Amino acid sequence: MARWLGQLLVLAVVAGVALTALATPASAHGQLAMSTPAKDSTVKEPLESLALYFTEKPAPNAYFTVTTPSGARVDEPWSHGQPKRLDEPVTEYNLVDGTWQPNLYHTGFPAMVPVAYWPEQGLYVARYMSVASDGEKVTGEVKFTYKGKTSGPPKGWKAPVNEPDPALLNPAEPGAAGPSAGAAAPVTPQATPQTTPQAAASNAPQAASGLDLSVWLLPAVLVVGVGFMVVRAARRPSPRGAQVRRRPTGPPARTPPGRPATASRKAKGAKPVKTAKRR
Repeated sequence: MARWLGQLLVLAVVAGVALTALATPASAHGQLAMSTPAKDSTVKEPLESLALYFTEKPAPNAYFTVTTPSGARVDEPWSHGQPKRLDEPVTEYNLVDGTWQPNLYHTGFPAMVPVAYWPEQGLYVARYMSVASDGEKVTGEVKFTYKGKTSGPPKGWKAPVNEPDPALLNPAEPGAAGPSAGAAAPVTPQATPQTTPQAAASNAPQAASGLDLSVWLLPAVLVVGVGFMVVRAARRPSPRGAQVRRRPTGPPARTPPGRPATASRKAKGAKPVKTAKRR
């Protein structure tokens, strides 16, 4: 049994490593690289606007919201900001000639989201929805805690009620040119991939993001194999238990007929017979 458990553990580790390695190139382009305020940070002073930095310029129809702890929206229309060098570079992958080529990005392209007022302290959430230059949907959120001064709404303030552009909910097929403004031309099979971080930072090439069927074939086979071995090990009887004989639990065996008894019993009430003496 220990041998089977060891084999199952090895297969599980191999499957986990394979899934992690295969999932790495699937990261969408134009992802969020950093933000001000940072994720899960604490803000002690009111901010005029939030800055969300992406690896490429957000689409013109991108959708942003900022909600208070009670769920009210306090965001105003967003705008593009000045690019900024990222605190930490971000790696994204492009599919070139059938292989995934990493590109390192050092520059962030911000979306500036003004905050009208800060009505309460607690957990605020900034959500975003956009489409990358390769047609991939880019969505997520940034949560932070506000502990600064509170204020009332500005004069004539009306909370926004706009909804995302339908094109964001149903983006084009991956690999198609997206609406991202300022994005560079897609990388074709004949093109030479970026080789320097500086070139990658100033360009956001598009790439086909559709994964081939073979990408998922190996994990599926590993998962099926692990499941089969688990069921087989569970049904296999224990070798030790097969060799142990059970002790009889029924009544003791009776003496077969015809076999002499080991001891004779005296009949109840029987008297000894006296032998008469002859004269």
